[in-house]
Amino acid sequence: MKKWSTRWAVAALALGLSTAGQAQIVVGQTAGFTGQVAAGVKEITDGAQLYIQAVNAKGGVNGQKLELISLDDKFDPKLAAENARKLIEENNVSAMFLTRGTPHTQAMIPLLEKYGVVLVAPSTGAMVLHEPVSKYIFNVRATYQREAEKAMTHLASMGITRIALVYSDDSFGADGVAGAQKGLEASRLKPAVLEKFNRAKPDFAPIVAKMVQADAQAVLLVASGAAVVEAGAALRAAGSSAQIVTLSNNASGGFIKSLGEHARGVIVTQVFPNERAITYGMVKEAQELAKAKGQAEISPAMLEGFAAAKVLVEGLRRAGPKPSRDKIHAALEGLKKFDLGGLEVSYGPDDHTGLDFADLSIIGISGKFRR
Repeated sequence: MKKWSTRWAVAALALGLSTAGQAQIVVGQTAGFTGQVAAGVKEITDGAQLYIQAVNAKGGVNGQKLELISLDDKFDPKLAAENARKLIEENNVSAMFLTRGTPHTQAMIPLLEKYGVVLVAPSTGAMVLHEPVSKYIFNVRATYQREAEKAMTHLASMGITRIALVYSDDSFGADGVAGAQKGLEASRLKPAVLEKFNRAKPDFAPIVAKMVQADAQAVLLVASGAAVVEAGAALRAAGSSAQIVTLSNNASGGFIKSLGEHARGVIVTQVFPNERAITYGMVKEAQELAKAKGQAEISPAMLEGFAAAKVLVEGLRRAGPKPSRDKIHAALEGLKKFDLGGLEVSYGPDDHTGLDFADLSIIGISGKFRR
């Protein structure tokens, strides 16, 4: 079997081809490598592979190479669940890793519970994956509610009072808006517009009309990158100059490119430090590994994947030379104050939350995130 990279043919992803033919520890991933979230998924997986490949180059985990089998679920919850079943039942993965999407991750929870398989670092900040604690899910990144609340309080501190909340009609959208409303309430504000849209077939024309009528000064778009791009273009076409804000699920270089001429000035919340802040050991390490591979820079999405891989590898290392599913679970649940490189992760039976870091960035004239 030929080796491949997540940057290469998407067809390979769809077939479930893997990154290291003779690996001894197999980990599974299902995510939307095609479709609405493809840009972010590819970058976050590239970041994870950056660390995994470095670990394998040094002999692997307890002398065993680590293989990541990545399947494309096209950002479809039903396909995500079927991919998880294949990975757990047929590929016999030791753990699941870096899924994308809230309903997508929820759809595979019954399989995790049935087979005792952990899921490390789902790329979603949904509160439903934090409270109540899901026995087999170990979050790394902060919650969407934390991000959205911070964004609202920031806008209010700038004197912006007419804020619209627009969200996808699914568990992800509802979760993000719940956090935003907390932030507005803390600032004694109410949404100028509160509208949801069909994730599969969005129609932003009537929503934009309501925003224009309300003279909204800003809008939080809790949605996938493709939907934010479409909504932003419709907003500008209607003549609105409202500040566009979105969450960290869109913190990728691919998202910036997809915005095109409307990129400058868009605020994107972040759940990891500035990807150029080398005062953080994790950032410096990721930068050095990327440079060694000829990559000029890393993105926030890559940094999320890199951090996720560090937690995964540490859990596998602590599980010992024969990391069974139950040993991996026990190792992760016993992880205390694990230093990622400037940020610490701790878990316990009653806490699988991970980090609480949240920050804001803005897309500058250079087409890069600025803090």
